[in-house]
Amino acid sequence: MLIEKIKGLAEEIYTDVVNKRRHLHANPELSFEEFETSKYVKEQLTALNIPYTEIANTGVLGIIKGDLPSDKVIALRADMDALPILETNDVSYKSTNPGVMHACGHDVHTSSLLGTATILSRLKSEFGGTIKLLFQPAEEKLPGGASLMIKDGALENPKPAAVMGQHVMPLIEAGKVGIRAGKYMASSDEIYITIKGKGGHGAQPQENIDPVVIMAHIIIALQQIVSRNADPRIPTVLSFGKVIADGATNVIPNEVIVHGTFRTLDEAWRNSAKEKMKKMAESIAEGMGGSCDFNIVNGYPFLVNEEKLTASVKQNLVNYMGAENVIDLDIWMAAEDFAYYSQVSDACFYRLGTGNKEKGITSSVHTPTFDIDESALKISTGLMAYSAIKELGF
Repeated sequence: MLIEKIKGLAEEIYTDVVNKRRHLHANPELSFEEFETSKYVKEQLTALNIPYTEIANTGVLGIIKGDLPSDKVIALRADMDALPILETNDVSYKSTNPGVMHACGHDVHTSSLLGTATILSRLKSEFGGTIKLLFQPAEEKLPGGASLMIKDGALENPKPAAVMGQHVMPLIEAGKVGIRAGKYMASSDEIYITIKGKGGHGAQPQENIDPVVIMAHIIIALQQIVSRNADPRIPTVLSFGKVIADGATNVIPNEVIVHGTFRTLDEAWRNSAKEKMKKMAESIAEGMGGSCDFNIVNGYPFLVNEEKLTASVKQNLVNYMGAENVIDLDIWMAAEDFAYYSQVSDACFYRLGTGNKEKGITSSVHTPTFDIDESALKISTGLMAYSAIKELGF
């Protein structure tokens, strides 16, 4: 039976996949700088006799063709970049690149897809069609490696009927996975505001135009975009995480800098909200005697898991793991550049449980203590291989 064959192979290659993950974890590279990671992936594909092409500068596109007759094509994606974080874990595979860390599990994604490729290459007699392996750079940095992979033709010649990806989730225990059909993750835009006034002595505010007070009014007022302009049925988040007013206890600065993020799950509202925010902020600043440079950098679109495909993938997960180990997820307002694939193709993005409370493996992604329960690597490889073969119709 196919599942038993795949589980047997996943067990057989488990130690090798762990070693690959640890190698990648110890040698992280930032977005658009994944030169050694890309080289490593190409070496591994060569060892498997899997042909590949270079794409999107540091990206790699591998091709596996099944032996049975079929024209169907699917794509499997793994991202490869790390984050500018100083790792504080005391492990043998700790980052050897100070200030750079695989704190979002992309080492897991890449090693898992290499493991999946190993399984699929050994089972080519069991399926037909073509599987594209998308080893993608720069998920963590705009404009996002997914957009560049698409631009360079990763989803063309041949065009896949579906794109699938998995992502670590420390909030889910290892041995389980999570999935959601429909809209799943939010769009993400970056907001950069510079509020200009007239600085001076804090004891004579009448002589100044205080950008700090203007800033306070703008931040509070912009929250009305969410509470009074957004349709309550559309998830919407507006957050400001950086405010710099470089004055002193008795010095009013000339300007204040504010950085934030806007996230939602509706493209029409997304565009409308950004126009409303810009107009509101500029009007408030002008009305208070100052000025406001309001700039928005468009980020990733929202991620949608195509209903029919996701229902099929969910059944694959249930068949492989058991219904008790497949969790229905809620909407999550984080962003992922996998969303680009979901905007141009049927796509499914699911979560791989990597946490273990008993072992103390509970740190969130994007933290200096993030790590995984590596037993998840027994699941990640075989699960994706099985789902890939089933989505090819075998």
